[in-house]
Amino acid sequence: MKLVAAIVQEYDANKLVRAVVQAGFRATIIGSTGGFLRTGNTTLISAIEDADVGALLALIAANCRERTEMLRPEIVGDYADWYPPQEVEVIVGGATVFVVPVAHFERIF
Repeated sequence: MKLVAAIVQEYDANKLVRAVVQAGFRATIIGSTGGFLRTGNTTLISAIEDADVGALLALIAANCRERTEMLRPEIVGDYADWYPPQEVEVIVGGATVFVVPVAHFERIF
């Protein structure tokens, strides 16, 4: 058994969750924030059989794609008054996925 934790952008989260549920996987969804841009993310956590890891990773890859966005960086401190605001192209999206072995799994009702 494996525990898969996938951190994805909020932009991709709804589409991914629909695909995961439609494929028959159970998952817990947690809102999270972080990364270089300090944007909203969603962390999907799922305990699955070893044989299903490839299928879940394929769903994540199909629903969480990289894309580019134009962002205006915030300048603070002494330079804020004279620094001309200029948009910067950044790559966002995709997913960060952790797959770890599970020593024990139990559903309690």
